[in-house]
Amino acid sequence: MATQKALSLTIKDVPTLLSAYMPFLDRGGMFIPTRERYRLGQEVFLLLMLPGESERLPVSGHVTWVSPEGVSGRRVPGIGVHFSQQDYTVRDRMETLLAGQLDKGAPTYTL
Repeated sequence: MATQKALSLTIKDVPTLLSAYMPFLDRGGMFIPTRERYRLGQEVFLLLMLPGESERLPVSGHVTWVSPEGVSGRRVPGIGVHFSQQDYTVRDRMETLLAGQLDKGAPTYTL
């Protein structure tokens, strides 16, 4: 069984949120820059601060994307986390902040 790891992430502005958000995951998810090693499927716990908010949101999920250190294409090393079922409200808050921007094809950390 994979060990759960805890991360903390503050997203300072909407363009950064847009780059990190992973809308192709049904429950929502996001890319978290890190140089630490993670495995696909590993459970993680995230304290997330969204732009313009003063409270950290607790989110749990599983690693579904890994960009290791030294990845080609000048990509940022990190992981993509697919949010758990109970975190739909976090996804909804993020999509509200990103309203009208998700379909514009802006560059992201993952694709």
